[in-house]
Amino acid sequence: MSQSNTIDFWFTVGSTYTYLTASRLHQVEAATGLRFRWRPFNAREIMQEMNNIPFATKPIKLAYMWRDIERRASKYGLPIKVPIPYPLKNFDLASRVAVLGEIEGWCADYVRISYRRWFVEGKEVGTEPNLSESLSEVGQDKNRVLQAANTERVGRAYDDNTSEARRLNIFGAPTFVVRGECFWGDDRLEDAIAWHARATLKPI
Repeated sequence: MSQSNTIDFWFTVGSTYTYLTASRLHQVEAATGLRFRWRPFNAREIMQEMNNIPFATKPIKLAYMWRDIERRASKYGLPIKVPIPYPLKNFDLASRVAVLGEIEGWCADYVRISYRRWFVEGKEVGTEPNLSESLSEVGQDKNRVLQAANTERVGRAYDDNTSEARRLNIFGAPTFVVRGECFWGDDRLEDAIAWHARATLKPI
């Protein structure tokens, strides 16, 4: 994969707005010829360091988030049925499975499929039956994946990704990094693509 044709997509499994991005990146790739490098990291750890309290403790903001995601999903033509189980109980396991997928090459498919089950069927990521069903759909054996996801190798890769995100001053998910610039939020994807093309957001 040519690095000059690649945008880094930083995400955490458990980030609600990541549903919007993960569900449409394959379509964006087909339309633009770009490729996205999926980089799972621990956004929760970075947010805790910043004393950034998530939506779950703020009911008015949480209600807005669900409606906002619902509106944007409609804009993209994505199925959705919210609210859903949130926050994830098995956040760390879900993210480590994504890291293993990054290493082995099935991350994008797994994340997209598991998010669909979460946001459409209400089956929480990282728990049953989502875990077994999603892994089976991408051709992975659940027992092997769970064993591998809990190895030191995957833990080290997870920590390395998080350290790299911290170095890049990434503070939330999803975030796109292109030409040294960070674009935070699903609604900044088009800006990231424009920056990749011209290193500016000014109209042509």
